[in-house]
Amino acid sequence: MTVALMWEARAVAGRGGELLDWARRQTLAQEPLRRETFRAPQDRVLVVTWWDAAYDAELPELPEPDGSLVTRTVHRWRFEQVADAPAPG
Repeated sequence: MTVALMWEARAVAGRGGELLDWARRQTLAQEPLRRETFRAPQDRVLVVTWWDAAYDAELPELPEPDGSLVTRTVHRWRFEQVADAPAPG
């Protein structure tokens, strides 16, 4: 099964670049199958990692950044991959 972990944080206004650099420097105890990093308006950063694991497996996650860098606690989501439905028609 493939599990995707999503980590999303919002930087203090004007510090999105610092948060992006911080997220890129973070290493995990294990290497995921895949890791992608995104940015969005309002100084938000999203990191998605993919793992070959059970949905409830204990997996390494990015930590919380220093409180002075973000406006709120990090949002985290976990998803399991499902097969695509056939295209209509």
